[in-house]
Amino acid sequence: QVQLVESGGGSVQAGGSLRLSCAVSGATHSLTYIGWFRQASGKEREAVAGIYSFNSQTWYADSVKGRFTISQGNFKATVTLRMNSLKVEDTGIYYCAGSRHGRTDIDFWGRGTQVTVSS
Repeated sequence: QVQLVESGGGSVQAGGSLRLSCAVSGATHSLTYIGWFRQASGKEREAVAGIYSFNSQTWYADSVKGRFTISQGNFKATVTLRMNSLKVEDTGIYYCAGSRHGRTDIDFWGRGTQVTVSS
């Protein structure tokens, strides 16, 4: 079993920055991929960024490339998403998620943290 808990959400003006953290516990050795997803009001959940634990290779959605950075520290205990140059369209609930297989097969989800970007 794996548990993921997000923190660091809040409100920021467009152009500002936020840093989200994901605390991972449980059977972390089973995870090969940890990523971030987001869901805006009235929209479907979308993948934002992720990292593969075995080689630290990262993946980013086109909409956040060059602005967001994902990293992993303390083995699999924490995963950080640094968000710069935030836009209003970045607003949503951000979820941390883990997979035993890959980016498109998520097995575990956090409860989410709200990010609000105002103009």
